[in-house]
Amino acid sequence: MNIGRAAEATGLSVKTIRYYEEIGLVDADRAANGYRDFGERQITQLRMLAQARHLGFGLEECRRLLDLNADPDRASRDVRALALRNLDAVRDKIAQLRALEGQLESLITQCHGDDAPDCAILDGLSGAPTPAKG
Repeated sequence: MNIGRAAEATGLSVKTIRYYEEIGLVDADRAANGYRDFGERQITQLRMLAQARHLGFGLEECRRLLDLNADPDRASRDVRALALRNLDAVRDKIAQLRALEGQLESLITQCHGDDAPDCAILDGLSGAPTPAKG
């Protein structure tokens, strides 16, 4: 199938598929006319890449997952270890987002939100000290 149909079948954009091919994550066959020709193996790889990226795996982790998937002698512990490392990274990102949430909530709480020009949010973003609530 051509790249447009491969994009439809996998939920990836044509640009993303071209990029994955460029960096060697997937290799499309070539039809007689020179156009990319994606078979079932490549579609499976692209679907796997789409799902892995959705779950937060990096490109090199995706490369490793594809290698493991293609290896009939793989050990599931290797796949599990990769997933556990990714889970740790996701949890770290969640903690960072919670900290950002707290900072933003604090700035919003300090802002009067009235017609006055003073704004604790702008002061906080510019690094100016915010007056104590009172």
